[in-house]
Amino acid sequence: MKVAVFQSYKNGLYTFMFENGEDMIFDDIHPRALKQFDLKNDKSFIDQTFKITFVEVPEGKDDDVIYRIESLKLVDA
Repeated sequence: MKVAVFQSYKNGLYTFMFENGEDMIFDDIHPRALKQFDLKNDKSFIDQTFKITFVEVPEGKDDDVIYRIESLKLVDA
């Protein structure tokens, strides 16, 4: 699990900033995690810190990958 701050959901992409200052864009989120934290619609999660588990998923023939969030846990302030 890595710790990151949720920044936005735009055009089907979820953006998080990790502790090292790097942004990472996720193309998909497991339905179970989205049911627990509705990042698409609930703006109160913006700037909240989460523990994230994610995977790289091969996409197509050109060695492209997408990043999918498998689980989220809200970190208490």
